[in-house]
Amino acid sequence: MAVGPTTGRVTRRRERTRANLLDAAFEVFAAKGFGRVSIEEVCEAAGYSRGAFYSNFDSLDELFFALYRQRADLIAEQVADALASDGPDLDVPAAVDRVTEVLLLDRDWLLVKTDFLVHAARDPQVARTLLEHRARLRRAVADRLARARGHTALPAVLGGTDGAAHAVVAAYDGVTTQLLLDRDVGHARTWLGHLLTALLTDGSTHH
Repeated sequence: MAVGPTTGRVTRRRERTRANLLDAAFEVFAAKGFGRVSIEEVCEAAGYSRGAFYSNFDSLDELFFALYRQRADLIAEQVADALASDGPDLDVPAAVDRVTEVLLLDRDWLLVKTDFLVHAARDPQVARTLLEHRARLRRAVADRLARARGHTALPAVLGGTDGAAHAVVAAYDGVTTQLLLDRDVGHARTWLGHLLTALLTDGSTHH
């Protein structure tokens, strides 16, 4: 069935409403903390009614997962782009330099994510959903590593691309946690580069 002009306008308006709610929620969460924000505050910041909120999201949890998916997809895309140019053989130091140069290190996002991790740790249902999102990010990283590295072997201790993806995400988590405290993005990028290089190589210069 063809979509008429009116339907198209409604769809675009709904997409704009959803995007504006996400943007407003991000700002409010970062400023006040996820657990201290109400739906009314998100609506006020976005300039919409509760009805507009509930036409797009069932809860603040659902809205957060939409935010999380945006960031997870962005991180996966950044990793993919940084690794893509090496083809079947990966120059690890050069690829790590590219990853750490572009990888998302946004302190407001880290504040929001950390608040939500604490929330999820106390709610098993929320935790399961968050774990599913994190697993999707790790799978994306593992897929990019597998395709970019070709026949180049990862350190055996990692147990293959899945283990390497776990290590990469863990390194990112650790460095970004420190970033919350010292607020030094340059230092965070440098240390992330050191950690990823150490994780993805055996210390030799031969592949």
